[in-house]
Amino acid sequence: MFIYNSVLGSDGVTKEKRTYNNGYTSKDKPFWMALIALAAASIMTFSNIYMLQPILPIFTREFDVSPTASSLLISLTIVSLIIGLLVFGLMSDRWGRVKLMKVTMLLSIIPLFIMPFVESFALLLVLRFIQGFFVAGLPAAAIAYIGEEFEQRSVRIGISFYIASNAVGGMFGRVFVGYISEYASWQMSLWLLFVLEALFFIAFLILLPASRNFHTSELPIKDDLAGMFIHLKNKNLIPAFYMGIVIQLTFTGVWTYLPFYLSDAPFYLSIGTITFAYFAYGLGLVSSPVASKLSLSFGMGKIVITSVFVMLTGILLTAIPVVVLIYLGVGLMCLGFFVVHSMVAASVNQTATHHKGGASSIYLVSYYIGVATGGTLTGFLWGAIGWLGVIALAVLLIPGVLWGRQTYLRTV
Repeated sequence: MFIYNSVLGSDGVTKEKRTYNNGYTSKDKPFWMALIALAAASIMTFSNIYMLQPILPIFTREFDVSPTASSLLISLTIVSLIIGLLVFGLMSDRWGRVKLMKVTMLLSIIPLFIMPFVESFALLLVLRFIQGFFVAGLPAAAIAYIGEEFEQRSVRIGISFYIASNAVGGMFGRVFVGYISEYASWQMSLWLLFVLEALFFIAFLILLPASRNFHTSELPIKDDLAGMFIHLKNKNLIPAFYMGIVIQLTFTGVWTYLPFYLSDAPFYLSIGTITFAYFAYGLGLVSSPVASKLSLSFGMGKIVITSVFVMLTGILLTAIPVVVLIYLGVGLMCLGFFVVHSMVAASVNQTATHHKGGASSIYLVSYYIGVATGGTLTGFLWGAIGWLGVIALAVLLIPGVLWGRQTYLRTV
């Protein structure tokens, strides 16, 4: 366990001083129980966030809305998720990681059962907003839980495994819903997903070890808030927050409009066929853990730099109107993206000296700002000049990414 004290930092903000001992290692059974539980929760959570992305063209036809309007089924969910991250990031430091994750996960699957009954696009948006808020509970607490409960040398491995599971969840939700919707209906796909997620939730409840190293914050709420948002002034964390925005903005723009791109001329692919592109997310399952080990030898900064170049190379490759090359391009994009994400998330947890849950939440807020803006902002470029507009957004981000990478390299 750890020793918990409150100390006054040089910046005038009361901080938590914790000394960690006896964290789980890969030799301990609870270590693997925790990883499996968090993997199940992650698959469930990230399936819920992105499950509707491949079938947005179906909603444009069924509800007679524009592609940009249909993208709100993703963007609005992310907006509520951002709100939830701010709320639950603070609550996790006061209420407890495990309790927060259990309650919010349960509440996040209820809209999944209701949505197939809805006949109004506006009401569907409301349900997605509610779902997005409660989906935030897991990402707001999971990384902080790993940081507290795992032995410090195992934290990077645990976070990489968790983020790899994020990739699996994003892939599974998209592929499952897209494939079932093609051969049955989108309503049936959501009901079946609800059943599967209920099983994931039960596994999570059974397997996740209770917190041993968490103590409820005894600080006044105003001090907790000050301690959380003081991270925005930390020069060692700002590049990480910046990276979260730019990589996800580009990534989301590509994935949101890929179904529209491939279902139109000259490809005319079906939704079921387009869905197979999301198997590229499977690369995140292996790339994050491998990058974690490589970073021990080469350093996080070099791994981040290389991965950003891989990601942008993949995006540019999709400009060539050949299906095989487009699929290869999104594969490279995923490979680079999940490495960058896992490295930056791990660095935030290691760099923050207090209010780790709050620091992780701020990083995730920046990350999901990229999701929210990437879907809808890219829609205007898509409507104006098509797929080249999506590619152009990625190219315009390069100067900013270079600045962020150079700063980030010096901090990790």
